[in-house]
Amino acid sequence: MTKIKARRNKTIDTPLTEGRDYLERCLRIDKPVEDLGGCLDKTIIGDTFEVTGFLPEGSVDLIIADPPYNLTKSYHGTTFSRQTTDDYEAYTRSWLSAVTPLLKEEGTLYVCCDWESSLIIGRVLGEFLQIRNRITWQRDKGRGARSNWKNNLEDIWFATKSDRYTFNLDAVKVRRKVVAPYRADGRPKDWVESDEGNYRDTHPSNFWDDITIPFWSMAENTAHPTQKSEKLVAKMILASSNPGDIVLDPFLGSGTSSVVAKKLGRHYLGIERSEQYCLWAEERLQGAGTHPQIQGYVDGVFWERNTLSRQKSKKPRVPPGKQLPKDSENP
Repeated sequence: MTKIKARRNKTIDTPLTEGRDYLERCLRIDKPVEDLGGCLDKTIIGDTFEVTGFLPEGSVDLIIADPPYNLTKSYHGTTFSRQTTDDYEAYTRSWLSAVTPLLKEEGTLYVCCDWESSLIIGRVLGEFLQIRNRITWQRDKGRGARSNWKNNLEDIWFATKSDRYTFNLDAVKVRRKVVAPYRADGRPKDWVESDEGNYRDTHPSNFWDDITIPFWSMAENTAHPTQKSEKLVAKMILASSNPGDIVLDPFLGSGTSSVVAKKLGRHYLGIERSEQYCLWAEERLQGAGTHPQIQGYVDGVFWERNTLSRQKSKKPRVPPGKQLPKDSENP
């Protein structure tokens, strides 16, 4: 019996039997590629450890990696089993050895992980690149644990190949409500006064508490068990790449990195061995052309959570005779 979705359920879960047309858009690489021209803006079906060996070194600007965490997890027929610390360290060293040569000298790599995997990944990552920071983001999902603190946070390691790297600060500022506005000579100081409230564009920190996990009524949601949100990935892409740059995701999953790169005017290249996930990635990429919006990112600004009414209003309405302070303008 075919299960019927609720009317508002937008989850992408097209089965392989119905989405073969999407798979035909993907590539399979089995020999060396001299340049990425023919691979750009494509989903590659294959194993990262094999495919990366065929790609040219020093060819990508940004890598966003979301490898399997060191947990036993089923991915639609394929299971990644929890490993010993030594084995997971070896696994981490192996995939980093495969992907880091692909970075340009000014390139950046982000690695997503949970707190346990983070302890291992952070240590190994320093062998390959210069670690710049560890970002922690609030993953508010799940009902909690009976005999432990609820696992509510995840990490993202930020590393670069050299001291010359891209970081677009203004592109990732967060617009927050001003609770206790400060004035100088009767005028707002470093904040915006509008008809709908007072706001300030703040410098981003390494703690992100404005991320919403994709759920069933969001258009970006898929049936992938560990999908990252488009807003989360958008922060990394905007900060560490420029329009026209090449973004690689060696563990593409349901395609979030490629979809966000496309929406933000970057070239993308994703590697995923599951045909099912490649199908969903291509289905999402098709929709990205007609629906370029990213939840929580409006008019070049990241909005704090629970400010939907402000997002719908688009640009702030500034009273006549006043203007946005220079450091609060949209990037």
